[in-house]
Amino acid sequence: MNEISLPYHLIIPSIISILILGIVFYNRKRLFKSGKWKLFWISLTVFFAIYLLIVGGATYSDISSELTLRKFDLNGDGFFNGDEITTEQRKAMRNVISDTGRNFSFLTGLIFSGIIAFFVFGIGKITELIKKKKATHNNV
Repeated sequence: MNEISLPYHLIIPSIISILILGIVFYNRKRLFKSGKWKLFWISLTVFFAIYLLIVGGATYSDISSELTLRKFDLNGDGFFNGDEITTEQRKAMRNVISDTGRNFSFLTGLIFSGIIAFFVFGIGKITELIKKKKATHNNV
């Protein structure tokens, strides 16, 4: 158990989210100025920020649980036997093995982030329509 297996299915989406958020942050003055695309860019930023939190958290949890389990391998052979098997080791092993939620977080994160971003976009559009109606009503 010399090396930790990196969860590439979680690391790659995290890196992509960081890159996209970096690009949006770099171009924020041009993207977030008032215009018809402003709400789209806000929603996109919300999507990738929430997605990064979900997938990044799962990545951190996966790596930290493997590091915790690695502490119990006293002779470094990658197997647990005799003195290495304790109740704490069993808990750590169960945490590493029971990782369905972490492994599917890149999919559930897409769904959850998409729903939240959709609501942000929808509420923004409704707010714009209300402001336009008030402006036309006040001008009449």
